[in-house]
Amino acid sequence: MVGSPVLFIAIPLLAAFLIPLLGFVWKESIRVLPGLVLIYLLALSVSLLGQVMHTGTIVEVIAGWKPPWGIDLVFSPFTGLLTTVMLTLGFIIWIYSYRFKNVEFEEAKKYFILFMMLITGSVGIVLTGDIFNQFVFIEITSISAYALTAFYKGRDSAEASFKYLMIGSLSSMFLLLAIILIYSQTGTLNMADIAVRAHDMKPSFKVMIVIFFLTGLGIEAEIFPLNGWAPDAYSQAPGPIGAAFAGITVKAGVYALIRIIFTLFDVQGTHEFLIVIGLTTLIIAELSAIRQVLLKRMLAYSSIGQMGLVLVAFGLGTREGVFAALFLMVNHAIIKSLLFLSGSYLVYNSTQKFISEASGMGKHLPITSFLFSLGAIAIVGMPPFAGFWSKWSVLSAASDAGMITVIVLILLVSIVEVVYYFRVINQIYFSRKESHIEPKRPTVNALIAMISLGLIILVIGFWPDTITGYLQAAADTLMDKGKYIHDVLSTGQLLIP
Repeated sequence: MVGSPVLFIAIPLLAAFLIPLLGFVWKESIRVLPGLVLIYLLALSVSLLGQVMHTGTIVEVIAGWKPPWGIDLVFSPFTGLLTTVMLTLGFIIWIYSYRFKNVEFEEAKKYFILFMMLITGSVGIVLTGDIFNQFVFIEITSISAYALTAFYKGRDSAEASFKYLMIGSLSSMFLLLAIILIYSQTGTLNMADIAVRAHDMKPSFKVMIVIFFLTGLGIEAEIFPLNGWAPDAYSQAPGPIGAAFAGITVKAGVYALIRIIFTLFDVQGTHEFLIVIGLTTLIIAELSAIRQVLLKRMLAYSSIGQMGLVLVAFGLGTREGVFAALFLMVNHAIIKSLLFLSGSYLVYNSTQKFISEASGMGKHLPITSFLFSLGAIAIVGMPPFAGFWSKWSVLSAASDAGMITVIVLILLVSIVEVVYYFRVINQIYFSRKESHIEPKRPTVNALIAMISLGLIILVIGFWPDTITGYLQAAADTLMDKGKYIHDVLSTGQLLIP
């Protein structure tokens, strides 16, 4: 399939604007169009990923202006892998969302418009090679996320959305300050060109810029103590949007942070800081998760903890650490999406979403309960499921780096993780259903979505080599800063045959 990286942004953006217009002609089109767009983009992404694995990075120049003057899109084994994962989850979440709630036409229209904007922004963050355009895509993603958090009326969703908005505004401020400082010092906004010119910047400016980026992007990546928005947003947003936050949006934020650290600036001590703040995030989030009585808040804190572990792996600064971090990101995106999707049906008719309200659902919702349990066992790292291999990769990378304390802390926190996930499994299978809770059987499309994620977990668990080649290529691409600079700055035309 021949295509252009610009289609990953242009088509979903166009679809978001066409949804309300086509809805006047055929109401069902507001649900059908996003699926058609996502399946096409997923096929295109898989095709281009296969291409770059053999022929090298694709750099597309926009409007004929060569980098560093013009805007460019970079589709490499690293960005291509993340784009493919995001679009895979986007399509699966669309399947699940098709009839998740019997909402009115106007509400469904708003939902799918915002969902497509969320996809556009997240993919744009990963593909763009321009720091200011990355900021624009972060804003598109954030605004869509604020609105989706407040989607349900009559709950605490408005309060959660407002909290998310206020904290997100701080993120925008710090990012803009960092971009202003970069432009004042280098006169460019192209990431590759910034990486070249960063050596000429005063160390004090580089430190300040990195601090601003760590603060701004740390909010998007759920780093402690900047993640106060996450538990409320995850718990109040619709179930499929919780999956989108964990599997798509936050991964885009982590990508942006890692790109700044690994490619743009080489400030001494940054990697060590990632390890410290990653461990802090991991420990506090997991200890918070075990204290939760609401299912979605527990999953939210678990997601925050996993992002802390990702930062620890990246902070190792080795090829093995980067490989482990990417493996963990992919597995977390898939597994946590399954947990949010299946968990939403376990407490479907509950307003508070207490863990106790999932009691006895193993008997009444056997498939959904099994899939949630599969995700829970996988996320804690039980062999031979997908989560085991990624966690093993992190521990192996830490061992190779001689960081025994890191290994001990990860293992201790993993015990906490096992306790609260198995507590939920115990409620599902070994407790009696609460009389006032009426189980809601999932729709056919929801079952298809959840089973698809379950199968992916099993495939990666039993045959991890199906993705390790892509992960190794992605890790090599991120670690090779010189090649990224060369690929971007030496291009003068569209590199797609």
